[in-house]
Amino acid sequence: MSNRRTFIQQAGLLSAGLLINPSVFLMKDKVVGLQLYSLREYIFKDVKGIIAKVAAAGYKDTETFGFDEKNQFFGLAPKDFLSLLKANGLTSTSGHYNPNDFLYGKGTDQLKYMIDGSAAINQQHFVIPYLNEDLRKNADGYKAMAEKLNVAGELCKKANLQLAYHNHDFEFQKWDGVTGYDILLKETDKELVDFELDLYWVVRSGNDPLALFKQQPGRFKLWHVKDMDKSNPKLNTEIGNGSVDFRKIFAAAKQAGAQHFFVEQENFKIDPFESITTSSKYVKNILLK
Repeated sequence: MSNRRTFIQQAGLLSAGLLINPSVFLMKDKVVGLQLYSLREYIFKDVKGIIAKVAAAGYKDTETFGFDEKNQFFGLAPKDFLSLLKANGLTSTSGHYNPNDFLYGKGTDQLKYMIDGSAAINQQHFVIPYLNEDLRKNADGYKAMAEKLNVAGELCKKANLQLAYHNHDFEFQKWDGVTGYDILLKETDKELVDFELDLYWVVRSGNDPLALFKQQPGRFKLWHVKDMDKSNPKLNTEIGNGSVDFRKIFAAAKQAGAQHFFVEQENFKIDPFESITTSSKYVKNILLK
């Protein structure tokens, strides 16, 4: 009888906890990732040392960038980079790739090469992080890019990867009242294309992440957690020290569909490794608690 009573009490507490924080199930193991672009000035010079410092700063996941035939992963072949991650207790669930040949209609060879590289280090998400200005001059340009994303999504799916698109602020320019981001969201296949929401760029563009979650629930599986300097919005700062209301945003993580969270900081006022350590602690101990 006491066991049954204990079970009921525990179930009640669990239910209450879920009402307070319904996003808890999506925040698996409270894993915090780092977009390695944050350390772009250092990682190509000493990839092994930098990866060790990323692990020491409290991160368990990483997001890559800059993969190509010449450099591959910061000068390492995929198998060697994967071994380096494992040796430091890290994974890489996502990577940023720039298949510009494909986006400009020059075939899929470059895209497939990048997909193979992503799959070789066991990533789950293949992210296209940027559109050159001449590819997004008008609404028709965004519609054409949406078609490209659907094609790329199909190719990623065959490699057991999920395609995602990462925003800046330019996607929120409007044509006849419709933003480029609206077009990408509406014209892409929900089964093939997710979105990595860069929270800093959404806020800096004057938009509300919560409104996006309501409009397109479940589509924002990856987040860039990047804070805005209070004195200069063009600069970043450590998570929790800036002006972005992350607590309010993270409270809506379930509606957004959020699964992976990557800290990114593009500039530093203090030592970069002290900075990324401060950010990892805040995300894990405050936002994902």
